[in-house]
Amino acid sequence: MKIQSERLGKEPIPKLLARLSIPAMVGMFVMALYNVVDAIFIARSVGTIGVAAVSIAFPVQLIVMAIAGAIGIGGASVISRRLGAQKTEEANRVFGNVISMVLMVSLAGVIAGLSFLEPLLLAFGASESIMPYAKDYLGIILFGTVFFAFGFSMNNIVRSEGNAKMAMLTMVISAGLNMLLTPVFIFGFGWGIKGAAGATVLAQAITALYLVYYFKSGKSSLTFKPANLRPDLGLLKQIFAIGSSAFAHQVAGSIMFVIANHMLVTHGGDLAVAVFGMIHRIIMFTILPMLGIMQGTAPIVGYNYGARLYQRVSETIKLAYKVSTLMGLVVFALVMTFPHLFLRIFTNDPEVLEMGTTALRFIFALCMTIGIQMVTGGVFQALGNAKAALILSSARQVLFLIPLLFILPPFLGLTGIWLAFPLADLLAFCLALFYLYRYKNLFFNQNQEPPAGHLQHQGSPADLHKGTVQKPSVPSA
Repeated sequence: MKIQSERLGKEPIPKLLARLSIPAMVGMFVMALYNVVDAIFIARSVGTIGVAAVSIAFPVQLIVMAIAGAIGIGGASVISRRLGAQKTEEANRVFGNVISMVLMVSLAGVIAGLSFLEPLLLAFGASESIMPYAKDYLGIILFGTVFFAFGFSMNNIVRSEGNAKMAMLTMVISAGLNMLLTPVFIFGFGWGIKGAAGATVLAQAITALYLVYYFKSGKSSLTFKPANLRPDLGLLKQIFAIGSSAFAHQVAGSIMFVIANHMLVTHGGDLAVAVFGMIHRIIMFTILPMLGIMQGTAPIVGYNYGARLYQRVSETIKLAYKVSTLMGLVVFALVMTFPHLFLRIFTNDPEVLEMGTTALRFIFALCMTIGIQMVTGGVFQALGNAKAALILSSARQVLFLIPLLFILPPFLGLTGIWLAFPLADLLAFCLALFYLYRYKNLFFNQNQEPPAGHLQHQGSPADLHKGTVQKPSVPSA
């Protein structure tokens, strides 16, 4: 399957980006659809209080995603560049280290989460009426942490070797099983919100088993060797340095959820928390295709950088910007024109529709800028520039959104919470433009060699392959 990864350096960029991004978008679409369907079943069986409970529990899931993302995305970046430089054995060592770290960290997370379940939910904004439902849901979800973390991290590894269809298939299996099992467990067995959690855990377990089969079947460019499970501090440092941006992004998202839920309870009550939970699922459904473009871009950029094909790196970045921005414009037009249609998927409650329509239009007001934010952060991540990737990935949440959630509501009430989102998008977009301007030669260079002062390789390709010459990194932020 070595030819799978080699196509990253040979196929025409438009065809390659489509081949990698479309499966990623399909997978993201299916996962977003599952989240929407899950919320529909919970809303219909338990009511809006059930949706609010899932929203309160969601930061814990984000923390799991943060850890798995840091390991998986960091490992994927290192692997794609090692494969591009024809260093297969090094790529296999990274692969083994990713697996061992995911298993150890996720098991620790299960123990910690179950030990402090109620204090966690109280800290995340659970009110007295929401707490019982949130405990029922999260208490079961935590048992699937190992499966979820393994699947989430391995999905990135599969994509790093250019096998986008397999990465898509794992997401489709997980989401598809979830959508099939959730109504059976909720309505057929009468398990309510516990049924939704149980369906999620079972679907994730089956997906994890399928990924194990894939790697053991010889269909992957990577080979699993038990000896590679032994932690290598040098590799772990690289993995976590690059993955820190994904970790910061997800942790910031979790913190943002906690703060937003507290503010929503204060200024809008449980109804506002439920509305935000519904809108979050709409965000996943409409915005994550742009993440699919970024995910398709990363292995192309990483591999071609490792192979020193800099013109292909530049061509990929420009095309990703164009496509993701167009997607953002389409999403903007749909949400602004048909907000009620999106909300009626979950409920016909007139109070929810009235509050949700206002919130949707505020939150999506500048969604056309999100594609450039995502792609810029993803490119620095793929190139191994941990500092720039960290700043760009966490800026929207940490530098802008969280402070705005503290500043605006005391003056504008509930409107201030909704207004914080487009203002954060605007500021994060300006930051992305700053990085684009600062590294314009790196991003838009059309030459076969890297621009002066940015990427300087020393020695011959043979020396680089043998490891006698250290490959330089992208300039630091």
